[in-house]
Amino acid sequence: MNVRRLIPTTAVAGAVVLGLTALSACSTSDAADGGNGDKLKVTASFYPMQFLAERIGGEHVAVTSLTKPGVEPHDLELTPRQIGSISESDYVLYLKGIQPAVDDAIKQSGVKNTVDAATLTTLENHGSEVSGHDHGHEEEAHGEEAHEEHAEGDGHNHGEEGGADPHIWLDPVKYAEVAKGVGKSLEKADPDHAADYKKNTEALVGELDKLNTAYETGLKNTATKTFITTHSAFGYLAERYGLTQQGIAGIDPEAEPSPARIQEIHTIAEKEKATTVFFETLASDRTAKTLAKDTGLKTGVLDPLEGITKKSQGADYIEVMESNLTALQKALGAK
Repeated sequence: MNVRRLIPTTAVAGAVVLGLTALSACSTSDAADGGNGDKLKVTASFYPMQFLAERIGGEHVAVTSLTKPGVEPHDLELTPRQIGSISESDYVLYLKGIQPAVDDAIKQSGVKNTVDAATLTTLENHGSEVSGHDHGHEEEAHGEEAHEEHAEGDGHNHGEEGGADPHIWLDPVKYAEVAKGVGKSLEKADPDHAADYKKNTEALVGELDKLNTAYETGLKNTATKTFITTHSAFGYLAERYGLTQQGIAGIDPEAEPSPARIQEIHTIAEKEKATTVFFETLASDRTAKTLAKDTGLKTGVLDPLEGITKKSQGADYIEVMESNLTALQKALGAK
């Protein structure tokens, strides 16, 4: 569908402000003209929310993403124009705790239909190498702490006391739960097209179910269950498929690991027969390459899907998740 292809190119084409004006300039075929058309004006905070809005909204929505492809979502600073475009939206879809600037702007926007994806599933607490415990909807209580953490340069809000891990979209089962909630909220926001939103939601949930089955079968028999990553974004995915994520430096993808942690990873890699250090597409691979050199491990890409760029191993969420599965199977020695 046009809208899906157009939005990334709009941003790549150098639109500094991803307002609806920028979208309409490139999107004549979709009549996303910021208000003259009948489309629901949807603002999505970053790619995983944009994908849901586009797939479920289909032809009835004009989706604007606040985060340009290639920008780490938590590095996002909003322009006054973007803040204005949020206020003019009919519907806003975001994930609280990832982007404090967005959280603040939405709070002040007065938009009636704002949906926090974190409330549509259960968030859990994941350390960089421990399995999660269910903390329910703790992100509500951690709003202020999120701000303080980000001010200290921490990539994502895991709140105080560990807090809740926001990376729910990397678990196809949790992402499907969010998709269902988004579908229902769009039906309420735009009842005239409720039947289409319902149909589109069912189709997407079907694809996510298929993806989950592919992961389940593809990772069932592997030589090792441990993978090492520079960005501890894969706690939900690891938990879902019985794997262990070893994060090099916790949740900030740019953080330098301590010498002690490098030694620890070296020991874990030998003991658990881990073969690969994964880095992500939007952050530097320097840490992964250094660690790989020091430990004799290979490097590979595991994409946390925070944005789609030309470097992404696929054109959309489903394709990149399939590439991630292939990368994991190779690293874990799938039989």
